[in-house]
Amino acid sequence: MTTREALDAYQWPPSNERIAAQVDLDASQVIRFDGNTPATPPASARPGTLARALADVNEYDRGRYESLRRAIAAVHDVGLDQIALGAGSDEFIVLLARIFAENGTVATVPADSYSMYRYAALMARASIIDDVEKADLVFVCRPNNPTGELPDIPQVSGQLVIDEAYAHYAGVDALEQVANGAIILRTFSKAYGLAGARVGYAVASPELTAVITSRQAPLSVSSLSAALALAALATPIDVSDQIAERERLAKELTLLGLEPVPSFTNFLFIPMEHPQDLVERLLPYGVVVRAFARGLRISVRDELDDNVLLDALRAELTGSAIPATGVRHRRATAETLLTARLRVPGEGRVYVHTGEGFYDHMLQQLAFHGGMDLRLEGVGDLETGEHHTVEDMMITFGEALNQALGDRRGLTRYGEARVPMDEALAYAVVDLSGRATANISITPDPGMAAHAFISLAQTARITLHVTATGENAHHVAEASFKAVGRALAQAMTRDGSLVRSTKGSL
Repeated sequence: MTTREALDAYQWPPSNERIAAQVDLDASQVIRFDGNTPATPPASARPGTLARALADVNEYDRGRYESLRRAIAAVHDVGLDQIALGAGSDEFIVLLARIFAENGTVATVPADSYSMYRYAALMARASIIDDVEKADLVFVCRPNNPTGELPDIPQVSGQLVIDEAYAHYAGVDALEQVANGAIILRTFSKAYGLAGARVGYAVASPELTAVITSRQAPLSVSSLSAALALAALATPIDVSDQIAERERLAKELTLLGLEPVPSFTNFLFIPMEHPQDLVERLLPYGVVVRAFARGLRISVRDELDDNVLLDALRAELTGSAIPATGVRHRRATAETLLTARLRVPGEGRVYVHTGEGFYDHMLQQLAFHGGMDLRLEGVGDLETGEHHTVEDMMITFGEALNQALGDRRGLTRYGEARVPMDEALAYAVVDLSGRATANISITPDPGMAAHAFISLAQTARITLHVTATGENAHHVAEASFKAVGRALAQAMTRDGSLVRSTKGSL
């Protein structure tokens, strides 16, 4: 029997659970700045998207996901016979090394680039060389990982593969090179926010596509992943917010004495000596960044997550005090998928987006007047009505608030507020009692306001009384949510270290 030695394998970072155990945190407090993925999944990644795929999960897709391939072809204005699907870009990187460089040579541009190219060469028993003009296979990582730069495309005699995993962030691509024989690789893992789905694709000439697909295993992409990818393509991709956040984060890092390289991606690379030292120092804050030989790579997430990173860096580099830790909470049901990040007290930085505009606005008012930092986003089955989405957004917020309150030690406990809005008047009284009680009277109710408060009281474990009257249902509801927020702000004020109960607990 022939035995084989294990190859030098791609090293995956440790799990959230392992990191949390190492630094004595809850796994929910760990934030990954080491994977170059967005802070949240796309709006299309909801349970309903998978319903049809689940109904047919006992079957194979006989057309090799033709609807998905056709949608990808339409995005790039190429033929259906020019698209090959795979399990992320990595499947193609390994496959192309075996097709074009087995026992041969591989070069990468830039030389300091994505490590998977080297592992693919090892699996193909190929040698890595520096001279791109002499290589059988040349990978151009454009924009480049881990440095974020946008390299030029060289003239080569071997097979050219341009890996455009981050092209959406650069705003440029090299699809015109397909006509010259290049193979373009794309992924749904980055800008589309579907890293866990593992879907990638290659764009090439019909002849090269036929070569690639003839050497793939049948259906390496699952039907569930294909459904998620197809749904993601239904909405034109917009990374402008991520790019703006990248530039903000770069400026803040510069103020801390760090000097990120100009980036065309969703991450920043900071040249430094001994980057692993800083990686280790940030772990106790739940912040996970990645060290490379020449520097530190930091994924750009969103403002709330990035501020956690900046707070940890300030604490380590300047000795600044670290703000209170926020709560991260996710709720997934058959009807909704919602994520909440909450810091109490905060600075009134609030973003709520579930697609249910009116109650998104109502919860924004509550959190802002409550002095909280809240980012709650996700999707629900709005096609069936507002009920599930509104109910679950308030449940999600309530569960996060309950976590943030902890044992409620040192809190004032009681709060009340009276808020007018034009002809409407709302009065709210709150007790952080630990007991879920709601007595709500809202007249007229726009539809779900009373039920929203009941859902909040149940999951936040608070006693809540709300009385509101007026003529305009919008005004009545808005005054109510503002009043509850202001009452909560008062109740959550710290006035010592005691639990405000003769029982000793709430």
